[in-house]
Amino acid sequence: MKPTTQYTKSGRINIAYQVFGSGSIDLVYIPGWVSNIDWMWTCPELVHFLEELGKIARVILFDKRGTGLSDRVVELSTLEERMDDIRAVMDAVGSEKAVLFGHSEGGSVSALFAATYPNRVISLITFGIFAKRRYAAEYPWAPTDKERQVVYDMIENSWGSGEMNLETLAPSKAHDKTFMDWLANYFRSGASPSAAMVLTKMNTQIDIIDILGSIKVPTLIMQRTNDIDVKIEEGRFIAERIKGAKFVEFPGKDHLFWAGNTNEILEEMKSFILNIKPPRSYQEQLFTIVATRITSPENKSVDYQALIQQYVEQYRGNIVQWNNHTFIATFEGPSKAVHCSIDLMDAFRDKNAGLSTAIHIKEAAVDEAHFIRDETKKFFDSILQQAQRNQILLTQTVKNLLSGAGLSFNPFKTFFDTQSGETFSLFSVIDQMDGGNHQASPYPKQFPQNGSLLENVLQSIDSHLDDESFGVETLCKEIGISERQLQRKLKAVTNKSPIQLISSVRLHRAKELLLGSDQNIAEIAYQTGFSSPSYFSKCFKKEFGLSPSALLQTQA
Repeated sequence: MKPTTQYTKSGRINIAYQVFGSGSIDLVYIPGWVSNIDWMWTCPELVHFLEELGKIARVILFDKRGTGLSDRVVELSTLEERMDDIRAVMDAVGSEKAVLFGHSEGGSVSALFAATYPNRVISLITFGIFAKRRYAAEYPWAPTDKERQVVYDMIENSWGSGEMNLETLAPSKAHDKTFMDWLANYFRSGASPSAAMVLTKMNTQIDIIDILGSIKVPTLIMQRTNDIDVKIEEGRFIAERIKGAKFVEFPGKDHLFWAGNTNEILEEMKSFILNIKPPRSYQEQLFTIVATRITSPENKSVDYQALIQQYVEQYRGNIVQWNNHTFIATFEGPSKAVHCSIDLMDAFRDKNAGLSTAIHIKEAAVDEAHFIRDETKKFFDSILQQAQRNQILLTQTVKNLLSGAGLSFNPFKTFFDTQSGETFSLFSVIDQMDGGNHQASPYPKQFPQNGSLLENVLQSIDSHLDDESFGVETLCKEIGISERQLQRKLKAVTNKSPIQLISSVRLHRAKELLLGSDQNIAEIAYQTGFSSPSYFSKCFKKEFGLSPSALLQTQA
């Protein structure tokens, strides 16, 4: 029987999740590409697999932001935001530690979560995982750009139809029309064509190779020998780089774990889950570390340390060292670190001061969240010596984890660390959301209230939800940036214009009210800023594919 679908907030984004099972430990399933947790329960093969897992675990399912039943107000999301979604769902159900089970792309974010939050992970299990989705000499099994273009063309021309070549994902089911029809509907219900395209292009940029060695939790990597979508060599490559990982190769061609020899996979998972005894705690984890030097702090009336503290706290960072005009801070992930650094640079520029910044992600002792070791400080000092005023330099490891962050990069130079004997490629950050235009906004600059532009925009829209006259001009005034800047920034982080985002937020809030209150359609239309119920219904159907009344009928 299908579990009840519930919602929790990841920031201001609604994440849909379900919980079922009678086992004594928690297992979080992180699906690949796109998903729809309601539609999962219409596939007998997948239902059987999930129910078997539910006999040994409390199973937690969710749709990542922009897909399935979760908010579609954004189409872009970073691996870091996807980790936030996992954590939000675990918190919502009171799960302190869980087994992570990641499929395909879901395995990439699961691996990063395990390295970043090892003390919340019992063990890591993956199926059909990849570490990189773009051909390179050191990873020759990934698709070439030409091969990826074929996928883009398929999405553009055939999304959700019988021409998606879905047989390559489940060859054993190629002649099972019921299953193949379900699979096409599953993808179509999981994402719109435009969202599927954005997600696929972002996946092309995924590269977690550098963090594999930081995974310390017990790990099971599973894959089929002749999987066409993800080559067997990729699973072997990943397993070799995770200390102590168990690699299990199954016969067959199916990329979907619930097609083909599913019972073998289930038995392997059950044995691994029930027999692993992880340590009580881990002493090391991944940190994103930011070191910044203030240049030309001529305005004596400015409390630079207090200003830095405000921004760092907004992005959930922690200042661990302050020395003259240099500070070092740690963050939960690279996107928060880079966007905090960009905002700080803008704030200092407004006060006729400058910043030089270095960012790196590294495995470090858990207590390094409270102090920085000498060798770490020397490493950052060496990079800062090369950084120019108002320049952010980051290592390739950081760059590889910033897909979907609205940023681009220029190669800077190769840096040799004399302490470790390693060579690091450095890149300078280009803020696509800024475009190099530092023209002052006509509105007073506002200090961020929620740690990111998107969070602040969503807060502003929510606070004016029933005001049909609310528009881009008011939004710009509240956020404190020009309309041109807002257009550029929102397009970079949501793939939507401000007007599109305002409409999408209103419609999603209306959907929440329709499903969770006793108000009628007309009342909800006016409450969410629409001038008439008929116009509301027209917009609603365009956004969700069915009218408000049809949605209510499905819940009857």
